[in-house]
Amino acid sequence: MSPTSETANGGRRLVIVESPAKAKTIKGYLGPGYIVEASVGHIRDLPNGAAEVPEQYTGEVRRLGVDVEHDFQPVYVVNADKKAQVKKLKDLLKESDELFLATDEDREGEAIAWHLQEVLKPKVPVKRMVFHEITKAAIQAAVANPRELNQKLVDAQETRRILDRLYGYEVSPVLWKKVMPRLSAGRVQSVATRLVVERERERIAFRSAEYWDLTGTFGTGRAGDASDPSSLVARLQSVDGRRVAQGRDFDSLGQLKGANVLHLDEANARALAAALENTRFSVRSVESKPYRRSPYAPFRTTTLQQEASRKLGFGAKATMQVAQKLYENGFITYMRTDSTTLSDTAVAAARAQVTQLYGADYLPAQPRTYAGKVKNAQEAHEAIRPSGDRFRTPAETGLTGDQFKLYELIWKRTVASQMKDATGNSVTVKIGGTAADGRDAEFSASGKTITFHGFLKAYVEGADDPNAELDDRERRLPQVAEGDALSADEITVDGHATKPPARYTEASLVKELEEREIGRPSTYASIIGTILDRGYVFKKGTALVPSFLSFAVVNLLEKHFGRLVDYDFTAKMEDDLDRIARGEAQAVPWLKRFYFGESTAPAGTAAEAGNGDGDHLGGLKELVTDLGAIDAREVSSFPVGNNIVLRVGRYGPYIERGEKDAEGHQRADVPEDLAPDELSVELAEELLAKPSGDFELGADPATGHQIIARDGRYGPYVTEVLPEGTPKTGKNAVKPRTASLFKSMSLDTVTLADALKLMSLPRVVGADAEGQEITAQNGRYGPYLKKGTDSRSLQTEDQLFTITLEEALEIYSQPKQRGRAAAKPPLKELGADPVSAKPVVVKDGRFGPYVTDGETNATLRSGDSVETITPERGFELLAEKRAKAPVKKTAKKAPAKKTATKAVAKKTTAAKKTATSKTAAAAKKTATSKTAAAKKAAPAKKAAASGEDA
Repeated sequence: MSPTSETANGGRRLVIVESPAKAKTIKGYLGPGYIVEASVGHIRDLPNGAAEVPEQYTGEVRRLGVDVEHDFQPVYVVNADKKAQVKKLKDLLKESDELFLATDEDREGEAIAWHLQEVLKPKVPVKRMVFHEITKAAIQAAVANPRELNQKLVDAQETRRILDRLYGYEVSPVLWKKVMPRLSAGRVQSVATRLVVERERERIAFRSAEYWDLTGTFGTGRAGDASDPSSLVARLQSVDGRRVAQGRDFDSLGQLKGANVLHLDEANARALAAALENTRFSVRSVESKPYRRSPYAPFRTTTLQQEASRKLGFGAKATMQVAQKLYENGFITYMRTDSTTLSDTAVAAARAQVTQLYGADYLPAQPRTYAGKVKNAQEAHEAIRPSGDRFRTPAETGLTGDQFKLYELIWKRTVASQMKDATGNSVTVKIGGTAADGRDAEFSASGKTITFHGFLKAYVEGADDPNAELDDRERRLPQVAEGDALSADEITVDGHATKPPARYTEASLVKELEEREIGRPSTYASIIGTILDRGYVFKKGTALVPSFLSFAVVNLLEKHFGRLVDYDFTAKMEDDLDRIARGEAQAVPWLKRFYFGESTAPAGTAAEAGNGDGDHLGGLKELVTDLGAIDAREVSSFPVGNNIVLRVGRYGPYIERGEKDAEGHQRADVPEDLAPDELSVELAEELLAKPSGDFELGADPATGHQIIARDGRYGPYVTEVLPEGTPKTGKNAVKPRTASLFKSMSLDTVTLADALKLMSLPRVVGADAEGQEITAQNGRYGPYLKKGTDSRSLQTEDQLFTITLEEALEIYSQPKQRGRAAAKPPLKELGADPVSAKPVVVKDGRFGPYVTDGETNATLRSGDSVETITPERGFELLAEKRAKAPVKKTAKKAPAKKTATKAVAKKTTAAKKTATSKTAAAAKKTATSKTAAAKKAAPAKKAAASGEDA
């Protein structure tokens, strides 16, 4: 993209955006005279370690990358991987007459533009170019109407960045010392983790209640048709005027909450059903109300993430990756937005498509407007919608796969938002009768009919509860009137049990964070990604399950840094940061109060402010200084029952009973993918009862060596114990014979004979006609035959001992299979993928089970299992895999041609010699300086491991 002089004003203009994909699209709209180049994200940031900090900074500044003593001045460094790009931008700027900073119009984009200006130091006019969609008209309008850099947005982003650095770099080391190395804390990630942990605590404390009711099928005696059914199904509502208890009437401990509620047990329910067998029923009341449903607002970031999760099985991260591609390629408007507003152009485009696709009857007289629900909405963007002044239908885009599906979702929602309400009627019918024992029983049924579908023709919103009835579902009841006689065709007795609160999914956690006003919607995808990557949370299906490690981390933070993970405190911080963004508060005084505490407070009270009821800004520094009160063992220990305690150790969770080295002490590891609410006393007893340690099987008759069985890192195995004094290292070292147990064997049943047989492998089967030896061996990927370098797989482990020479020769007489072996049958079928429409199955692969639709493969993650994986989880794994761009292979450079003449060769040799000596000297100097820097870097490098909120 070399510049030309053919511009309207005869100058050269450099336009800088974030991504190469966006640069390519925009270049096509600007034409000659414009150089469009990408910064490839942030070019400058706080240092990732002390080694990156310039030498003039010392002490705490080197560790934090922020000078807390001098108004929290940040130390910015150009990222090592961006130095070449910065040089390229500087070179392009030298040839340009104007600079347009065209990064996204949000805090992050404004900050990138500011950093570019600070680093490039342009001597030409600088303009801030903003747009919310990448279309020709929008880009040309943005060039024609630039603005100045918004310093308030820059200050707001910088304050957030400094706050998150202080939080992460000060609190994370506490977790390393008291829980486990390489953990991290973050302003929003720690609160998000706490939400998931608290939900699991509720599930652990939950006690189920059993309740019963009756369901009756009542007939009208008429033939019936689609508009007037012949029967209806009604549920028992009351007995003698007392409402029958349902699940909502019980608390989390299984106790009935209401006083005037009838709790039916099985015996009473069956007795009532028997007494109603010959009862004559009649309609006691028919209540009809008009039904009206208005369309949903156009998408913003969080509602898009929730719907893509419900309908497409996408995780928040995958949704944002696909949306980013759609935005950069000009298909949708900017996808990080809190706004539900549509521009006049968009409203006109949506209304035009309503008329075109559904007819004028579906178009309201006036355009619909939607009030923003998000407090302190960040930027004046539009809602997420198809780009342009005329919306392309999904079929017109040429998109495929995930991008097509997400675009279609956005397009449908946008068009539906400008359609008429759905209208109809909702009806409630109450049916009563007197039982043989004199009790009065009343049943109730509700129905819904839709007379005009309105926006539901275009779009129906999903629900977090898979059993929830969607808006477009009709339930038609027979046309009955008060006093009509009905026959009880069937009365069934139904037992129910209350269920614990559902675990969060990505969609419901996003919704919860937004409702609590914690963090920014644009960062939720990265926050959820962080807590998954750190091992605080893992997935079972679509549910987010906290690990035992997260229990220990949240326990420590709640007990000793209570305000830092308090929901209201975190929301207040968000308010304060928004006030700074609006210019209503100053960043430096606020950061001082957060980090050092109130200057007027008495000495020693800052730590109390961290947990007290005073000002919500306590002193972080003092909180993390005195760690003596934190009992590492206590915060990582959780009672299970029967004197069993779960502990989170440095190498994972385990349970134990009694004190270590004491008589009767028991200990057992806990599977890392076990959900905390599944660790019952019974399961703990079972784990403790499992055999552990070494199993002595007896002595090998041939050597006299003791043979033992034990459980190892890669599974159970048998080995021999060599006599004391046997050399273990050096050229005379002797290695003990070792062999893995077959899949059909277990530690508590393996015998000495089994062990000796296993350790006899590899077994010599015989030799072929040329005298080449054939052996049977057990390897990492199963049993196989080996002849020289030629290996052939065996079908079963037992063949290692039973296969004959003739059978082996027969296998070798067959042509060797090239490529992959015959495909194994699927382990599980999950149904059709919503994107590719192809059947998705779970298969067993070389590196474990994976899901595939025949085009895309995705390995199951920690926490997923073949038995428990749901179709939605399978679709999500495939969606995430598709969203990742393929890794490009670097082409190998062709070897340079050899020089023909001796003179050139001689000259090359001399040059090489000189270069070698120079390189050696430079390397020595570099190594010395790097070693010195590394020593200083050690504390900060640890801090770099702590994840900060995006």
